[in-house]
Amino acid sequence: MDTKAETVERLTARLTAGIELRGRVRTDAEATRRRLALREWQSRRLECTHGDLLADPRYHDTAVFFLTELYGGKDTVKRDADIARVVPTVAKLLPVSGLETVADAIELDTLSEILDAEMVAVLGARVESLDAAAYGEAYRAVGRRGDREHQIELIEHLGHALDHLTHHAFARTALSMMRRPARLAGFGDLQEFLETGHRAFHRMGGADEFLDLVTRRERAVLTGLFDGDDGVLTRAWTH
Repeated sequence: MDTKAETVERLTARLTAGIELRGRVRTDAEATRRRLALREWQSRRLECTHGDLLADPRYHDTAVFFLTELYGGKDTVKRDADIARVVPTVAKLLPVSGLETVADAIELDTLSEILDAEMVAVLGARVESLDAAAYGEAYRAVGRRGDREHQIELIEHLGHALDHLTHHAFARTALSMMRRPARLAGFGDLQEFLETGHRAFHRMGGADEFLDLVTRRERAVLTGLFDGDDGVLTRAWTH
């Protein structure tokens, strides 16, 4: 685990890069529309791959958090703007595990934006009627296997950071203390993100099995796509 200063530095650097990237994307209305179409398709793919986890009472809340807040199509502009305003305050209130949670989420989102932008560029108008074959072809054309693998590593690290946060008694108190000031100061989206993640992982009661299932499947999807097996995108998994 990094020191608090190192984590804050990483958070700030990734946050700046992500805000600049999304700012550029949003100046192009067509690129924005196609990006949203891609992310909606990817969200449906994730729901297919991890449908059993969404249906499992133990894993449901955490699966929803991962597939909507972290790895799906939710727009994080407001959350990131919140964080940019309050980094010093958050750094004082949260333990390192809490800051790592935020830093990992920002880094994951920034990397996803970069990869999605390249997918949209390769797909062009085909993104409007996307299927597994077109997605797989574009995925291989973009390449960047190392970045795809890093995406999954970030998911795993983020999950463990959230799980660690649930075992930190001060974290729950800090999040409760932040609730009213967060609303008044206008960074409610950040507060909701942190509380939702903390609550989901706390209810699950241990993250190792969940994270193993998610990351093992995502690595299988990655390997299958690079091997030319687009069928992994529509495979229904069970545990």
